[in-house]
Amino acid sequence: MKSLLCVFLILLASACGGDPSSSSPNSRASAALQNAGTVPFSTHVFIVVEENHSYSSVIGSSSMPYLNSLASKYGLAKQYYANTHPSIGNYFMLTAGQIITNNDSFCSTLTQDNVVRHLIAAGKTWKSYSESLPSVGYTGCGGYPYARKHNPLSYFSDVVNSSEKSNLVPFSKFPSDLANHTLPQCSFIVPNLLHDAHDGTLSAADYWLSKNIKPLIQSATFQQGGVLIIVFDESITSDVQHGGGHVAAVIIGPKVKPGYKSTTLYQHQNTLKTLMKALGLSSFPGAASGTQDMGEFF
Repeated sequence: MKSLLCVFLILLASACGGDPSSSSPNSRASAALQNAGTVPFSTHVFIVVEENHSYSSVIGSSSMPYLNSLASKYGLAKQYYANTHPSIGNYFMLTAGQIITNNDSFCSTLTQDNVVRHLIAAGKTWKSYSESLPSVGYTGCGGYPYARKHNPLSYFSDVVNSSEKSNLVPFSKFPSDLANHTLPQCSFIVPNLLHDAHDGTLSAADYWLSKNIKPLIQSATFQQGGVLIIVFDESITSDVQHGGGHVAAVIIGPKVKPGYKSTTLYQHQNTLKTLMKALGLSSFPGAASGTQDMGEFF
């Protein structure tokens, strides 16, 4: 098969593995087509974003035994690359399908198309659960160890200028929402700077995942129709492959192929499209509109 699969200007890695730059575009596209699957409908989707570490420092690391256990049991994207440096542009790619800015100090309201706009139009519910958020609906740029640059949904006018702002909540509300079966259909989960491996260690980040995300995965709500992607926003600064460097992305859910390892090249726009498709949406913001989903994991 020699037809090219359009992947929003990114190349696909061969399904047989190896360096994604070492095979022809046609062979990479053909391999991706052979692996293509369908993203199944999910009742709840979740994303957790970790910080600033390379794929090689995470996968196989003794500092992250829990995350590695999930990567072994569920799905691992072995050729996943962030889009840019520093952090903030990657968070916007995960939610708006475009980088928008690389200014980590950015603190203004944005009007660009974004995932919340599409969720509202489709009648879907959402929340952003941010650890150490000073208060419900907070859209300021203070509050360490909270970091607004890691809470991208707090920037969009669809949220800031409407009652949707009440969906910006501290992560402390997540356990009760889980226990009371009141989780929204889409959850964006933001550990604070001490627990996302930005200012803290990988071990601290892994412990946080084990303590806070393990109960989610074990819950009936998740096991009956959930999908979760845990992904690092960017690699180390010196790694600029495909813009933001090689990072770890783990795809988790009851419908994920057990132990599946993908060598297809993916970036944050693919994650955005996958989670939106899992909720049954058919329109997508920015680069997510023209890229492929990650259906091969299912």
